Amino acid sequence: MTPERLRALLDEVAAGSLPVDEAERRLAWAPTEDLGFARVDHHRALRHGFPEVVFGLGKTPEQLAMIAARIAARGEGVLATRVDEAAFEPLRAAVPGIRINPLGRTAYLPAAEPVARRTRGSVLIVTAGTSDLPVAEEAADTAAAFGNPVERLTDVGVAGIHRILAAQDTLAGAAVIIVVAGMEGALPSVVGGLVSVPVIAVPTSVGYGAAFGGLSALLGMLNSCASGVTVVNIDNGFGAASAASRINLLPPA
Repeated sequence: MTPERLRALLDEVAAGSLPVDEAERRLAWAPTEDLGFARVDHHRALRHGFPEVVFGLGKTPEQLAMIAARIAARGEGVLATRVDEAAFEPLRAAVPGIRINPLGRTAYLPAAEPVARRTRGSVLIVTAGTSDLPVAEEAADTAAAFGNPVERLTDVGVAGIHRILAAQDTLAGAAVIIVVAGMEGALPSVVGGLVSVPVIAVPTSVGYGAAFGGLSALLGMLNSCASGVTVVNIDNGFGAASAASRINLLPPA
């Protein structure tokens, strides 16, 4: 149940074109649906503007497919993250038309009637290295699913800093920038020193032993001397895109 659908339903009731009993029936699924192993939150879109996102890690392919199918049945679209390859075919069978991104490990079905979102501009996903692309793709798919225009700037890490310096026009054109980097996590500080818009830093678990699975990048980003840099958890492309959406999406006109 999206805010737009709820308003339309209430308008029909107020105009007398929809009986109260029928409106009650349409709302009968709300706010949750008990599947036994999960309680699907069908009111998430009313609060957040987008239906519940399914975290695939730890779920069986069958569980993931069933949850996604129940969300998709509302016609409001569905997004799943951290989807294992074993779940690809069950998802395709349960949710016809779902788009799977194997690199980003995401699965997305657009809403039957997509709602145009008002935004401040585009969300730019900046990737330090090719090894950071899985997390960057998760962020890009999430931001796009939430209604943001998305742009990408790939493989511009500090090992060849001229690459990011040559892209200042691209950086300047974004409303929010998500910077995905592993190793020592220096790139968000560089970007934060070049732009005036919010920068959301995502440390990845890419790196050799002393990278400690992304901990070095996380600490480096938290200690950034560039102003306006916010940091999310290690490998959390979804969290970065969610935060970027709250910054970038404007209320309905």
